[in-house]
Order: sequence, then C-alpha cells, then structure tokens
Amino acid sequence: MSRKFKPRPGCVVQGYRFALDPNAGQEQALRSHCGAARAAYNWAVSWVTASWWQRKAEASYGVAEEELTLWRSWSLPSLRREFNRIKTTDPRFADWWQENSKEAYNTGLSNAAVAFDNYAKSKQGKRKGARVGVPRRKTKQKARLACRFTTGTIRVEPDDRHVTLPRLGRIRTHESTVKLLARLRAHAARILSATIQYEQGRWFVSFQVETAREITQVDRPDAAVGIDLGVKHLAVLADSSGQTRYEPNPKHLDGALKPLRFRSRRVSRRQGPDRRTGQKQSKRWEKANRERNRIHYRVANLRTDALHKFTTRVRAEYGTVVLEDLNVAGMLRNKRLARRVADAGFGEIRRQLTYKGRRNSCPTIVANRWNPTSKTCSHCGAVKAKLPLHVRVFTRDTCGLVLHRDENAARNLVALAAACTAGTGVAGDQDTPRVSKPRGADRKTRRQRPGRGGQAGGASLSHQRRRKRETVVRTPERNMHRGGTVTDLPGENARNSRSPRDSE
Repeated sequence: MSRKFKPRPGCVVQGYRFALDPNAGQEQALRSHCGAARAAYNWAVSWVTASWWQRKAEASYGVAEEELTLWRSWSLPSLRREFNRIKTTDPRFADWWQENSKEAYNTGLSNAAVAFDNYAKSKQGKRKGARVGVPRRKTKQKARLACRFTTGTIRVEPDDRHVTLPRLGRIRTHESTVKLLARLRAHAARILSATIQYEQGRWFVSFQVETAREITQVDRPDAAVGIDLGVKHLAVLADSSGQTRYEPNPKHLDGALKPLRFRSRRVSRRQGPDRRTGQKQSKRWEKANRERNRIHYRVANLRTDALHKFTTRVRAEYGTVVLEDLNVAGMLRNKRLARRVADAGFGEIRRQLTYKGRRNSCPTIVANRWNPTSKTCSHCGAVKAKLPLHVRVFTRDTCGLVLHRDENAARNLVALAAACTAGTGVAGDQDTPRVSKPRGADRKTRRQRPGRGGQAGGASLSHQRRRKRETVVRTPERNMHRGGTVTDLPGENARNSRSPRDSE
C-alpha cells in the first residue's frame, strides 16, 4: 500500500464538485469507463479468493501445509502486474480493454486492494467499527458508477464551462467552474485527481485539489456558543453574552412523506427482484423505483444545503463552539424518534462544525456524554435527580428559575467553554475533582438489588437466579461432550478451577 498523501505545509486538500452535461457519445464513454472499473474489481476479487478455495480443497485431500498453493497477494502492485499480464490473452478483456483509459482499470484494482485490507484488519481487530466481510463481486445492476483519474490530462478549461479528462476529452459542465478556475489561475491550488460519478440521472465530476489554507477572521472571536441539538427545534444557541436563539427544524422528510408513500405503494405492486427465487425486476418496477429514489435524493440535497448554511453561519460568527457527545446510534434504535433524528442529521452537524472550525483555527469543545446539562440549573448549579423527556420546562423552586430545558442545556454548554479554559468548575468542568451531586444525580437512578439483575424492574428468570448462586467451571475433558459444565460450591472454587496442567 502506498503512503497516505500529506499536503504541503500551509495547504489543505479540498474537493470541488460540478455537474456535467455530456452528449450521447460522451455518456456512453463515461459508462464504459465505470464498467471497466467494475470488471477489474470483479477480476481481482475472483483471482485472490481462488487461491483461498484451492488451498482449502487441497487441505481436505490431505496435502501437507508446505505443499499447498501459495497465497496470492492483494497489494495494488501485485494486482496491477498480474492484470497487465493477462489482459491481452484473457477472453474477458482481450477484445475491449483498449477502449478505456488505464485509470479505469486501476480504479477497480485499487478498490479491491482496499477492500481486502479492510477485511484483514477487521478480522485481526485492528479496524474500528462493525466487522467487514470478505469482498464480493459487484453486480451490474447495483454497482455504483464511478471512476477515478490520477494521471493524464486533467484540467479546467479557461471558459469556466468545460473540463478535460483523459480519454474522455472535453465535457461541458452544467454549472460554472469559476471558483476553482480562479484559484488555479492565481497558482493557489493544484489538481490531484478527478472522479466521475453517476447519481440519480446526472453525471458529476469531483476534483481533489491541494489548495492554500485561507484563515478568515470570525465576527466574534472571543465569544463562545453552546448548541443543544433537538427535534422540535434543530438547535438552541446560547452565547457567552447571554443571547439565546432558536434554529427551526426544516423537517424536509416530513414534507415528502405523502408522495413517498404513494411512490412506495406503486413500487410494491410491481414485479421486483427476488434473490431467493432468482426473479428479476420488471421495467415498470425499475421506473417506479427511480421515481421514488428521486424524492429521497431531493430530500437529502435539501437537508445537506440547510445544514451547510447553518454550520457556516455559526462558524463565521463565534470563535468557540460547544457541543454534546450524543449517542446518535442509540437514538436511532428508538422507533418513536428514529425518523426525526435521522432527518435532523445530528452527526453531520457535529462533523461540519468541527472541520469548518479547523479552517479558521477555532476550537470545538465536545462535552461529556454523561454530563447532565439538561438536569443542571444554569443559574445556581444544582442538579435534579430526574427530568423525564416529556417535561419540556426546567423549574427550580430554590432559585426560581423557569426555563425551557433545551435553553437551559445550551446555557450549561456555553458555561463549559469558560470552565475548560479557566478551570472554574462551572457546569461539569472535567479538570476539577468529581463531587457527588445532591440526591445521587451522578449515579444511576434505578437501583437493583444484588442478584436480581437482567430484566427491567430487577426481575430475573429462575435459571438466571440459579446461575448467580453457582460457579461454572469448564474443564478440557468435559468440553469434549455436550453440556460440559461443572457446578461447584463457592468454597471449592479455588481447588476445582485448576487445570490438569497445574495439578501436574
């Protein structure tokens, strides 16, 4: 694997994306390049996994380990060397491989190498996230049409209406490229690569550009803002000067639910694909599915546009932004809130605020997930033991504070910015010693008696209660048979838990 690209000092890697308006011949060439990338990917997956199956078959025949077929390397140089050797003789590529740029085949081979690397690292526990399975072949119906160019003629034409790509030539753009062209003319940027992609009936080209970092001065560099994200209001902003603003939630998906239901019913009445029976989709199903996906695509674009405008506006005004570390994945498991949480885009808001603040060298503070910002009084600092989600108003009888719970949380978040910089201990400063909250608010509110866990309300099944009173010990001899568990009395654990090797 090649080393990860690092930009020059004072530069960043930025993307510029433009829609294309290709003619019929150019669109056919674009599809041919993307198909070539898919064919190269499928060949690489089959070539590598063939050695795996061969070794497994030879081992079943009793072949010795040292005589098994050698493992085939999935590194990009190895895949490229083998593909260049067989592309002129293999009947799958010999007749048409010259019609496309070499970058199309390199795209598929590179994607295959990355896929096998991710699988190996995931299996070894070196990769975060969900487990990654063995790479599989891509079908023509489901594969994403995309191709990446790293060498050759890649440029933006001076008329700011055309781009030039290797083997594809000059293609007209649907929108002006003046933003990228101005930076290229000023020698403040250079193009690293270009990627073509097909999305919902339109072709796009994305330029990966190394450009000089522009640090712009924010309007209020010394001001901090706490942002509490929600569903009814997209965000509640409370700044260090005491001002509070409510950002309305556009709810783009709610406005498209009616046409989505209509299109989804139409799709369900058509003959769709079925992997179990091998049934293929009909033309009418494909047409109805395209109409439904077009609505989803429009909603996604509206959401992206609204979030970019909101985060850009916040980052252009405040120097410090404080957010909460929300468990978005856990929220999506709530069937009553999942749709609205997904439509709001909490994770995307945090990502955009973080990288846009990094551009202007402005910090982004993420509060601890377990910090009780909603339960803490922003006036006196007292913490309530319980505050159910349906209670939308925070009331404090001692100090007389009556405030919306989201605004109260936003005020506590902005106080956390001062706590992290000055160490005042306000609103859960992480640098100060942990002090027990009144009424045990820093602990779990539901207490369970020992030996009665596992179910809501402390209830447990009979076999669970019996298990807690018993100590289970596994021995090598018992594991060879079904139900190889031995139950002993608590006083005999030390003697019976020893293995046969220890007794020797």
